[in-house]
Amino acid sequence: MLGITDPEKMGIAETDALWRVQEKLIGEISADHSFTAQDICDVHRQWLESIYPWAGNYRQVNIGKGGFQFAMAHTIPALMADLERKQLGKYTPCLFETRDEVARALAEVHVELMLIHPFREGNGRLGRLLATLMALQAGLPVLDFSELDGARREKYFAAVRAGMDMNYQPMERLFKDVTARSLEALQ
Repeated sequence: MLGITDPEKMGIAETDALWRVQEKLIGEISADHSFTAQDICDVHRQWLESIYPWAGNYRQVNIGKGGFQFAMAHTIPALMADLERKQLGKYTPCLFETRDEVARALAEVHVELMLIHPFREGNGRLGRLLATLMALQAGLPVLDFSELDGARREKYFAAVRAGMDMNYQPMERLFKDVTARSLEALQ
């Protein structure tokens, strides 16, 4: 919608919009908020509505990445309803006493959302934003995911794939590392 055709410029526009919506949501989301599938759509819409006409709407096309196929488009509404009932209902608000419990909550919600991949664009960044909002509910700082962009990127993708078997431990380990790094940055 902005007339941008250069992928690098599009990335900058998306990132700028993401930072703006993250800052806004940090000020709006309460510690006792229980997230819903509609909230996820609303956040996606708020983030990308000035860039893509389909922002906030579930994708209507099947997509994959690196040979991995995400959920079939026609199953997304039912899968998102399941995510809301099972993971979001269980783990939000994210008010757990230990960092291990928080890491487990973040990992399961994140993996399930990534496997559904409900939108055409921005699923990973949206998932990281949701994890950050949940972490803030748990009294943690804004999460620093920069390490997952580098050498650990393949471990991240492997952790998402492990979720196909409901094995959330690899993602839990990554979230424990992200949480520790985020806390260290405050010192």
